[in-house]
Amino acid sequence: MRRREFIALLCAVMASPSSAQGQQTAKVRTVGFLYPGTAAAAPPRIAAFLAGLRTRGLREPDVEIVSRVTGGDATLLVPMANDLAKRKVDLILAISPAAIRAARSATETIPIVAGDLESDPVDAGLIASVARPGGNITGTFLDFPEFGKKWLEALKEALPQVKSVGVVWDPATGAMQLRAVETAAQNLKLKLETWEVRSPADLEKSVLSAKQRNVDALLFLSSPFIGANTKLLADLTLAQRLPAITLFTDFARDGGLMAYGPNLMAIFNQLGVQAAKLLQGERAAELPIETPTKFEFVLNLRTAKTLGVNIPQSVLLRADEVIE
Repeated sequence: MRRREFIALLCAVMASPSSAQGQQTAKVRTVGFLYPGTAAAAPPRIAAFLAGLRTRGLREPDVEIVSRVTGGDATLLVPMANDLAKRKVDLILAISPAAIRAARSATETIPIVAGDLESDPVDAGLIASVARPGGNITGTFLDFPEFGKKWLEALKEALPQVKSVGVVWDPATGAMQLRAVETAAQNLKLKLETWEVRSPADLEKSVLSAKQRNVDALLFLSSPFIGANTKLLADLTLAQRLPAITLFTDFARDGGLMAYGPNLMAIFNQLGVQAAKLLQGERAAELPIETPTKFEFVLNLRTAKTLGVNIPQSVLLRADEVIE
């Protein structure tokens, strides 16, 4: 019995270091987060992404986020993407068309999960098809053209007197959303004036210029740094007494008049689920492109009263959230 007990104890001692070593050497997956927005806007987006990973069983000890945030300087995207590729991260989460292009130029082998609310991935040449992307890029894209129509229709219904709309556009996002808005404006007989913004510093200039041009309302097109500065834009439009609408629902919650678009944190959660599938062995070439699943129309009635805008009952009834 003693000999048997000794042998059992010896086996346990020999097995223990091996087991501990196996736990210590468990692979930590690295995800490069390539984001052209602000540093302040990055943490909640990363948190939502990590929540998506957790739904597939991947947790923070198993995943390391390598964050690369430009702060609105688009010239940093290419060197940041190259750095992530040199580090041989397991996956790149690229937010915005410009970030996706930078990531694609840096690697043809590392899987790229794209978060893009501004372009058509097939038309832009990023993928072969929605059902079967065919390369190293998959992700979540917004079917944008319909939004150009919905935004302008909402402005027209809320403010029947609107004849001219100022459009604030980030050229780094590509021309698709601007073309969609221009087509919708022709159908609605609205005159558009466009201001290009290439950095957060241009936002205030665009609003002040729009006020000087006496446009009836403003439309902020989708862009990562526009989405990261909703409070600034709400304050600017309120100070200049300009009704405005955008895709980012926090704009209305921050004091802007209206917003209609997908739930941004839900999109990052969705991207986390897609990323987990790739980290667990699925291939980007075969993982279908997805679209946002949750949309919100948010209306700030307090701002409407401040601007002297009488919102019709039909618009109020359609709102998912009314701030009074």
